[in-house]
Amino acid sequence: MANAYIMCARRRSGDSFSNEPGPLRYLKVPDAVLAGYDASHIVANPREWAAEVQGLADGDENPNSIAPKGDVLVFIHGYNNSIADVLRRTRQLARDLKAEGWHGQVVAFDWPSANQTLNYIEDRWDGSEVALTLVTKALKLLSEGQTGPVKCETNVHLIAHSAGAYVTMEAFVQAEKRGELRNSPWRIGQVAFIAGDVSSGSLSENSDWCKPMFDRIMRLTNYYNPFDAALAVSNAKRLGVAPRAGRIGLPGDVTRKAVDVNCGPYFRDLPPDPDFGGISWTHSWYIGNRVFARDLAMTLEGAIDREAIPTREKNDGKLVLIDQPRPKFQDQWGIKETAKFEKARIS
Repeated sequence: MANAYIMCARRRSGDSFSNEPGPLRYLKVPDAVLAGYDASHIVANPREWAAEVQGLADGDENPNSIAPKGDVLVFIHGYNNSIADVLRRTRQLARDLKAEGWHGQVVAFDWPSANQTLNYIEDRWDGSEVALTLVTKALKLLSEGQTGPVKCETNVHLIAHSAGAYVTMEAFVQAEKRGELRNSPWRIGQVAFIAGDVSSGSLSENSDWCKPMFDRIMRLTNYYNPFDAALAVSNAKRLGVAPRAGRIGLPGDVTRKAVDVNCGPYFRDLPPDPDFGGISWTHSWYIGNRVFARDLAMTLEGAIDREAIPTREKNDGKLVLIDQPRPKFQDQWGIKETAKFEKARIS
């Protein structure tokens, strides 16, 4: 039976978890549990939890990935996510990626976002606080694995939805303020923002806020949707002065480490899923959509140039999401073998 692996930054209240920030705990939730996790799912030893996740990832090597071993994807959700929502969406993301040929382990970072639509002020306050937790616990654990005597070769990626993009960027900023992390050569592979609720300008090459993130990652892929109604509300709260990256895309002066994928033309003709259980269809449709999952899978694998991924086409110089299959003979390209050979050659 499969398990869901969760890093929980919610405060414990008896056997349950609340909507307030608390110490980070590591959970393993059996597939049969649907309503949400509780304290019975806590794994007492964080390093044992991390070793189990790494072992699952490394035991499921992706033949299409350039990672020398396995891949782990950490899902950082946005506002208005209950514990049941986080569990459901984490499992859905894992199923989508597996169905599209991705091998690896999906892990959730669950932080306490208020269960009200766009409770902006409270979510931002909590988001800043849990970014410290993401750094001092989760990223520190990752850093120790990459720089210790037995080096961890598992490739770790991040996907952040909505206000999760804020938590992610703030986490990298906080990491630079802590000597043991700032002076350690830890890294993250791919980072994906979906419906990112951060200002487009904050991702400018001249932005001090995004620099710590770009210094540690291989690439940022910003998936955006001009039809995102939730981000229109978010933008209106700021009187329209800070358009969101998840609605209009990246600024013109962005580092080469970042790439935009416009999902608007694809989304425009996409019928809403009658079984969709999210907050806003225009804002949260990505998880549960197989075309998006296919593009994300090839992005995480890193083997195909960002402008040649088949689920993208150029439209007026911009990359646009389209429904196309993987390359027909990709599984015969020997990508994993090439990655391992090149790693041995240059070490």
